[in-house]
Amino acid sequence: MKHIVVVGGGYAGFYAAWGLEKRLRRGEARVTVIDPRPYMTYQPFLPEVASGSVEARHATVPLRRHLRRTRVLAGAVTRIDHAARTVTVAPRDGRPFDLAYDVVVVTAGAVTRTLPIPGLVEEAIGLKQVEEAVAVRDHVLTAFDRAAVLPPGPERRRLLTFTFVGGGFSGVEAFGETLSLATSLLGSYPELGPDDLAFHLVEARDRILPEVTDGPGAWVVRHLRGRGARVHLGAQLRSAVGGHVVLSTGEEFDSGLVVWTAGNAANPVVSRHTDLPVTDRGLVRVRADLRVEDADGAVVPDAWAAGDDAAVPDLTGAPGALTVPNAQQAVRQGRLLAANLVATLRGRRPRDYVHHSLGVVATLGRHQGVFQYRRLVLTGLPAWLAHRGYHVLAVPTWERKLRVLLVWLGAALGGRDIASLGAVVDPRRAFVTGGAPELALTRDDAADADRPVDASTTPADRATIAAA
Repeated sequence: MKHIVVVGGGYAGFYAAWGLEKRLRRGEARVTVIDPRPYMTYQPFLPEVASGSVEARHATVPLRRHLRRTRVLAGAVTRIDHAARTVTVAPRDGRPFDLAYDVVVVTAGAVTRTLPIPGLVEEAIGLKQVEEAVAVRDHVLTAFDRAAVLPPGPERRRLLTFTFVGGGFSGVEAFGETLSLATSLLGSYPELGPDDLAFHLVEARDRILPEVTDGPGAWVVRHLRGRGARVHLGAQLRSAVGGHVVLSTGEEFDSGLVVWTAGNAANPVVSRHTDLPVTDRGLVRVRADLRVEDADGAVVPDAWAAGDDAAVPDLTGAPGALTVPNAQQAVRQGRLLAANLVATLRGRRPRDYVHHSLGVVATLGRHQGVFQYRRLVLTGLPAWLAHRGYHVLAVPTWERKLRVLLVWLGAALGGRDIASLGAVVDPRRAFVTGGAPELALTRDDAADADRPVDASTTPADRATIAAA
């Protein structure tokens, strides 16, 4: 019985494994999915997770729940040695080990691309994982609580200044959704007003949303500026040291939050730690039927790839064009990969991947969006409804669709949930300090807070010790 190893449990990997489960006969092959996270993240929902419109867990699909006949390994693949037919797996606990396979499916996905900008790694946060989206939401909510007790001035202004770098779909959607959240919060904070908020969107090109034509892109800029946002076009981030943002245009300001969404990079496992043929950009070379090919165009036996880490030819575009690395493409590539792999196991020819775009749609906050399909353009409420309708149909499994719909219904009836759970990043703080007020601990006291406290001391004593 052949052993099929799927490297990565994202869109393409999940749908490939799901399709294999449905198509393989009993005893025909066994499937293993390897991913550091035990779930698939539905990334189009991350902007709404950041704004509290979608619950974080509902933007994920647990692999073990929906891949019933697939072995799921929680670990990171650090090397693919196709000559030896092995992958090296590094679990979170224990020593790395080699896992043998007969067929490999590479769907490791892309990673956030960073640049050598001073302060970027120390200060910024990405928006590619659900944990990052939750952190953005909690940061905004906590910033409002902290700013509301401060008098007008530089510190309040810094707390309520939010900067997003990158004008692609991820950046613009997250920017619009977070702006909508912050604007709605003003009604619950009479101490604060619209003039206290500062939202900055920084894009190096002279336009945003390159996936749409010039008209809709320009409308989005006007729309965001009409809501009080600052959109910096033709501007690059030069520094973010200490939260002080410096742009190539000469503008400078202090920002309490910097979100980096300026593009993706090839997964290092694919670009540097495999003997499979890759392109100059570090993507796996594949044919239109998703089989890996070498530089001469010959098929590499027992190797497949799809999704963001694969250079998939776009047969609907110009010669030499590659498919756009987005969810719409990855889902369909994963499905076809499963069908083609099973076909080759049974001696049949695989089919080429051909997909005509269904259009692009983006949310810009509650009741606001933009949609384009060829010459058809929708903006505002109709586009927002199209966004929600498309993605509730696209998110995998009926169980997840129902959960998302119920959350949206609850928000429509009861409004946003504005409770911040930012303390979850340090859940032991209250236990270690014996209930000492969180604000009594400065950064310099953080290490002292982890020191054991005598059990005979009272809560008041513990608070004094923690604040000392």
